[in-house]
Amino acid sequence: MKKMKNMFYSALFVVLTVPGAASAAWSTTAPTGATTLPKGSLFNIISNIMNWLLGLLGVFAIIGFVISGILYLTAAGDEAQQKKAKAQMTWSIMGVLVALAGWVVVTAVQALLGGSSTTF
Repeated sequence: MKKMKNMFYSALFVVLTVPGAASAAWSTTAPTGATTLPKGSLFNIISNIMNWLLGLLGVFAIIGFVISGILYLTAAGDEAQQKKAKAQMTWSIMGVLVALAGWVVVTAVQALLGGSSTTF
């Protein structure tokens, strides 16, 4: 289990650091010599960050569900291991539901503050 945890943290580190290092090479300057800023209002930037975080939460929940499924399949009749895997599946499903509910809330707030009509 410790080896799996170390592999997970290593993969998470790579996923979170490599895009930042790659984007550092893409820095551009405007014709005036100033660096460019992302286009959009503060509202758009915050909503993009929230959508990104909700997507990440959903991915982690699905990965947790797959790992708990593997643990359930490899329990080999051990009742304690099966019970632990079922509990992990339950929490993974809760994570997916929280991610979906968060997406609905963010979309509703965007529609209310942005003045647009959005259907769910």
